[in-house]
Amino acid sequence: MSVKIRLSRQGAKKAPFYRIVAADSRSPRDGRFIEQLGVYDPTRDPPEFRVDDDRMSYWLTNGAKPSDTVRELLKKARRVTEKQAGT
Repeated sequence: MSVKIRLSRQGAKKAPFYRIVAADSRSPRDGRFIEQLGVYDPTRDPPEFRVDDDRMSYWLTNGAKPSDTVRELLKKARRVTEKQAGT
């Protein structure tokens, strides 16, 4: 079983809200998942991105592959936290 870390869409039409989940790569986008790792809400200003760092690192060290979108969100989150720590 290969595990992917990806977004699962929630929310109403024209008002998306995403869960960041660890799921079997064969399961559908909004289908069954193994564990919820965080949330992403692009409708807020600034966009809300929360993730459980311990569980995310657990899945990444055990071979889970993040989707392209999740990888970019993680990069942005790291840059923001580095800027905040530098000031």
